[in-house]
Amino acid sequence: MLKKMDISGNPFIGVYCHANEDFALVPNEFTKKMITDVEECLDVEVFQTTIASSSLIGVLVSSNSNGLVATNFAERDELKAVSGKRNILFIPDVLNAAGNDILCNDRFALVHPGIKKSSIKKIKDVLGVEVEYGTIAGMNTVGATATVTTSGLLCHPHTSAEELKTLKESFGVEGEIGTTNYGTPLVGACMIANSKGAMVGSTTTPIELGRIEDALVL
Repeated sequence: MLKKMDISGNPFIGVYCHANEDFALVPNEFTKKMITDVEECLDVEVFQTTIASSSLIGVLVSSNSNGLVATNFAERDELKAVSGKRNILFIPDVLNAAGNDILCNDRFALVHPGIKKSSIKKIKDVLGVEVEYGTIAGMNTVGATATVTTSGLLCHPHTSAEELKTLKESFGVEGEIGTTNYGTPLVGACMIANSKGAMVGSTTTPIELGRIEDALVL
């Protein structure tokens, strides 16, 4: 299922929200209808919260079915609702915008090349997958330049064919390049998704929706 939405007129919903196979984290300003839309589209439980007293949840959190990585500025109480559902790492790194800097699913994680080596083992232990440094389309913020689920992958349109092939093999999924929000290349900042659906920015075009549906195998 695919649905469009924005947050107070802002279509960059991947900046403000985070989702995996089981739950979604959304800002406190979400209305009941918005929560219902996410529940129905992704078939998940939705929790309203902040991260580091901020509504930039998607920038500061990354997760898979095994664990969750959050900025070390986050408060424990902010993730209390999901603490029993995942192992949680408050990443002890200067590069701690986990949502921007980590792209992961249940098989693999790609991380910003600047993250400390000492943090890599912690990320691997919490997410329970192999972790490698990498870039996408020459960009270090891999979580903002792509969206991956347990079944599909959508990447920045400048991702090369060879790079896309390697990413698909690493994550063990199908995948394509594409855009969202009427040509925005930072697809991870414009959407949240899992194997059951995707919520995308309100300005995403029908052609982009079709590409998203194909890339994520929806």
